Formats: sequence, C-alpha cells, structure tokens
Amino acid sequence: MPYDENQHRPTGPRRSRRSLAAVAVLVPAAALAGWLVWPGPAGDGGRSSAGEPSAPAPVTTPPADKPGDPEASQGARPSASASSGTPRAEGPLAGRTVVVDPGHNPGNFRHTSEINELVDIGTNRKECDTTGTASNAGYREADFTLDVSRRLRTLLEKQGARVEFTQDDDRPFGPCVDERARFGNNADADAVISVHADGSAAGNRGFHIILPGLVKSGEADTSRIVAPSRDLGERIADGFGRATGTAPSNYIGGGTGLDERKDLGGLNLSTVPKVFVECGNMRDPKDAALLANASWRQRAAQGMADGIAGYLQQ
Repeated sequence: MPYDENQHRPTGPRRSRRSLAAVAVLVPAAALAGWLVWPGPAGDGGRSSAGEPSAPAPVTTPPADKPGDPEASQGARPSASASSGTPRAEGPLAGRTVVVDPGHNPGNFRHTSEINELVDIGTNRKECDTTGTASNAGYREADFTLDVSRRLRTLLEKQGARVEFTQDDDRPFGPCVDERARFGNNADADAVISVHADGSAAGNRGFHIILPGLVKSGEADTSRIVAPSRDLGERIADGFGRATGTAPSNYIGGGTGLDERKDLGGLNLSTVPKVFVECGNMRDPKDAALLANASWRQRAAQGMADGIAGYLQQ
C-alpha cells in the first residue's frame, strides 16, 4: 500500500501508556544483490486502506552487514539531528542545505500514546507519527530509513552540502509530521527528502516517489513547491533507478514511479521543495531481500544523492 501517515498505527487503546511487546526475529544474512525487471501491470494496482498491513510488524535489530563489505560501514555514523558538521569546504554542493528525514523513529513503538496524538496538517488532523512497517523477517522500516539516510548524508557531505536530519535515533520518538515539515522550513533547505519503505502486499514491487499536490487549506499552501518538488522527484526517480537497477513501482504511479498526494502533513506543510522516497515494498520477499542488503542500500543512497545533486546544480 502507498505510504500513509496513519499506516501501521500501533494497536490498542489510544493514549495508552502500555509498552508494546517486542518479538525478536533474526533476519537471514544472505540477501539478493539486485533483481531482474519483471513483466507486470503498468497501471496503479489500487490503494489499500490505511492501517491494514498484511501482517503485524515484528520488532528486531537490523540485519548484520556481511564481513568485509566495503560499503557496510557507510551508514554506521550517528550524529545529532542538526548537521553533522563535516561537509567539505569545497564541492559542487557547497553552500547548499539538504534536510534528510528518516521516516519514523525506532522508539515510536514504545511511545504509542504520544505518536497517536493528533496534529494539524492543514487539510485535517492526523496522528503525530506511526511505527512504520517491517519485513516479514522482522527488519523494521525505521532501521532501514536511518541506515540509508546516514549513507546519503555521507555522499552529500562529500560534495560539500550541509546535511541536517529531522531525527537520528537521538530522541525517544517522533518528531511529529508537522514538526518534520517545519524542520525543513526553518532550515531554509534547498531540498528535503523523506526516506521510507512501503508495506504493501506481496507481488507489489518497486520504488516510487511521492510528490506534493496543490493544497491551499489552513496552514497548508504548497503552491510554491509543487513544480520544484516534481523536478526534484523526477531527478531522484531517474537516479534511483539507474543506481539500483530496480524498476519503478508496478502498483503505484502507472509505471512512472511518481505519485502525487494531498493527504500527507509532511508535504502539505512544507514551504521548501520536498519529496518522499518509497525505496521498495518490505512485504514482498524479493524487495525485502534487497532492502536488507547493505550493498543495495548503498546504491539506493547513491541514486538519491545523484538526483539531489542534479536538481541543485541545474
């Protein structure tokens, strides 16, 4: 199913302070390094209703990277949510600011009451955040997004960009979707990218980029960012496909890999160019094997970096 800020809400009474039970499941170390492009329907396979993943999302630690993998350490360096402070003084992206928004937070499942609180997204009110999805083997979306985001930061900083994170597993939960939008706005970011993985049905494969639609309601006004965000999204889609060798979604976007949305607070409240990247479907076994592979995650980060750089240097 496509990303939804209400997707994968913790079960149980709202505002309950009870912790969720965690079930540790080890992920197989071996994972595929790529996939062959498969024949499939080019049209949108339809949207599933929010909050109905195919199975409960178990909790686990991220899969261990293979010993000797030269790319395995690229995502290991945590830092504060502000810039890591290590961009090069020179480079093609010197003087540019990119905000990276790792979807969800590994601690969200421990704070069900807080993330269920409603916030204003302009068009209506929605939950602060969600736990995110997980693969059937237990690899959590929140762990995936942090790993890819850290790899992306390293690549962008090498080109001179200042990179700021909305969260880097440095807070107990959140931030809420409205705060994520304000983070990019307050940073006066040249581009914002929110990193995610989908939780759709098995057989639904591929990546897609979520773009902001035109919204003018309450505090939401995307009129100035719709066009530049589409440009950013198209460039990331092209870079992602080239770097990973994977195909655009066979169930969202009619084969284009692009999906315009008007119901996401993280986009509705943004005043700077912003897109969401759904890197693959964690509930499809073949996609999940890619998402769990360190080398593929490095290529995914490279594809995003290529797209962002192309957008900022035009």
